[in-house]
Amino acid sequence: MRANAATYSHPREEVVNFRAGDGKQLNLIRVLGTRAPVKGPVMLVHGAGVRANIFRAPIPRTLVDTLVADGYDVWLENWRASIDVAPNEWTLDQAAVHDHPKAIETIVQKTGWNEVKAIVHCQGASSFVLSAVAGLLPQVKLIISNAVSLHPVMSLATHLKLRQLVPLLSRWTPYLNPQWGLGAKGLIPRALTLAARATHHECDNTVCKMVSIIYGYGLGHSTLWSHENLNPQTHEWVKQEFAQVPLSFFRQMLESLRAGYTVPVEGYRELPQDVALRRPQTDARFVFMAGRGNRCFLAESQRRSYEAMSRYRRGYHSLHVVPGYGHLDVFMGRNAPWDIFPLIQAELNRPTQERA
Repeated sequence: MRANAATYSHPREEVVNFRAGDGKQLNLIRVLGTRAPVKGPVMLVHGAGVRANIFRAPIPRTLVDTLVADGYDVWLENWRASIDVAPNEWTLDQAAVHDHPKAIETIVQKTGWNEVKAIVHCQGASSFVLSAVAGLLPQVKLIISNAVSLHPVMSLATHLKLRQLVPLLSRWTPYLNPQWGLGAKGLIPRALTLAARATHHECDNTVCKMVSIIYGYGLGHSTLWSHENLNPQTHEWVKQEFAQVPLSFFRQMLESLRAGYTVPVEGYRELPQDVALRRPQTDARFVFMAGRGNRCFLAESQRRSYEAMSRYRRGYHSLHVVPGYGHLDVFMGRNAPWDIFPLIQAELNRPTQERA
């Protein structure tokens, strides 16, 4: 039974450093099982203001454990949004052009496999899918994207909050940081921490409250997960897994929300402004996944991306809207190993001929 499930220890791991296209030092964490992998490499990509470790919450069996046990060569990317990288004012453009292509190139070189699968989350997903449709990831043949891809949709309240606060906060600070909940210094950190404590009474974890106020809008409930889905250890663990996120990201998100699709903002020739509207320059199959209760990006985000991609190849891609889950609890939830991971495994293991 679930309550008596064995606790899985983390397998061995190897840190592989690589340089992004613009020279930024990043890394991949290769997770090694007791037996040699037989199914090829799969790369996991985290979202904004977290790190590769976000896929390894203290639950009985993580997605990483599941994939290693299933015979995959598992790689976790720390791209420039990682809190393990020095704070920087990144954009989705930079990650799409500089980070993900070099990460995939490194995996191909290290493993000898010329095909890679990817499981990507939130802004790791937005930037990765942007890179793929621009033709920058030819080795990637399957992309499982969670929460949001090319068509961000937020609640009206969250959209209005971003429109009002981002220009104001940009005058005072280049970053927002949930760690302020552990010790705020300065006017803006203290003000936001007080606001989080005043409007969120669903738990006593101030970092959790800060995550909700930074990434969404709502009173009395969390933005990125349902508390009912987290065990106490995970709820405590998140205190160390969220840190700085730049306002440069939120400014780009505002432009994308206005347009209705992800908008490149830096003028890279590899990313025309309408790249999200063009025929995708990839033969990868996309699996769009969303928690029905996501309060950060509405599940409609993934539905729109699925419909947009399906215009070019009907019956090729997949959409899964999962009841009872939100944004990150699809990976961190206490019951995710039974509710979510089998779905991910089934898509990863789907025979090639079914995708023709």
